[in-house]
Amino acid sequence: MENLREGVLVGCGNPLLDISANVGDDLLKKYDMKPNDAILAEEKHMPLYKELIEKYKAEYIAGGSVQNSLRVCQWILQKPKVATFFGCVGSDNYAKILEENATKDGLNVRYQYNQEVPTGTCAVLVTGTHRSLCANLAAANNFTLEHLQIPENKKLMEAADYYYISGFFLTVSPPSIMEVARHAHSHNRMFIMNLSAPFLSQFFKEPMMAALPYVDILFGNEQEVETFANEQGWETKDIKEIGRKMVALPKENTQRKRIVIITQGHLPVLLFKDGKISEFEVPQLSREQMVDTNGAGDAFVGGFLAQYVQKKSLDVCIRCGIWAAGQIIQRSGCTFEGKPTFEE
Repeated sequence: MENLREGVLVGCGNPLLDISANVGDDLLKKYDMKPNDAILAEEKHMPLYKELIEKYKAEYIAGGSVQNSLRVCQWILQKPKVATFFGCVGSDNYAKILEENATKDGLNVRYQYNQEVPTGTCAVLVTGTHRSLCANLAAANNFTLEHLQIPENKKLMEAADYYYISGFFLTVSPPSIMEVARHAHSHNRMFIMNLSAPFLSQFFKEPMMAALPYVDILFGNEQEVETFANEQGWETKDIKEIGRKMVALPKENTQRKRIVIITQGHLPVLLFKDGKISEFEVPQLSREQMVDTNGAGDAFVGGFLAQYVQKKSLDVCIRCGIWAAGQIIQRSGCTFEGKPTFEE
């Protein structure tokens, strides 16, 4: 850990302030939402944010998938500024809350500020232990490649050895994704990506397939990989078969083969590497221990990255991911406290 330097990991994503509340199924129905889904807000969803604040005991939590993963990573590492985060926010109070929270967690935040549009928000509807996300990207949608090209930001980007981008960012700035992907490739550094949500494989297929040849490590859950397979016309719902096919997709950097990691909720995590499939058990939590699943996937990636940037084995990285997700599930939103207790 001592020799882990600042800025070794860079992430790009959508900084969102989560507005999280426990609600009934009736609210999901009212806004045409499903449990455990992640969607982008349409016009019909706009009153939802105000309704959560006014009618429910909503909490504000620093959110956005990549920012969450990097916050968890920083918490586990207990060393500030190992990770740098790029994303776009408004010039408003929500942005201040986000920046304060993320910085307090040790993240080096490099927001692009937009004067015209407010900071993005994500409605988190918790029903029992399920969560449904509805993101109003707002300013997050306005991230531009120019922000990465500002000299001090470019310096931070070039200094990193690991790059992590969520599939959600495909809806925002494909040119930024490709810039990072090509930079990682030309310097033989690790480019890591997440499928993030089923709708991305369906409606953002073109930018996703453009980025995929550069991806060294790809994360996804069972719903996301099933949708991906369906969109590729693979005609199989067998998760292991899908994982094998994903590993074999074309890859730019032939010096190392792609690694695919598929999470399946309480079922084992699957690792696809070098033609082999490894399974990692997920310890079962009782219903009483489970508060909500919001941020569990983000936390898994955060735990994985915390070990991966220390060059730990993939077994340790995945076990730390499982441990981190288990911690987050026992709290409201993607939050944590105290010192991490993960042991290899």
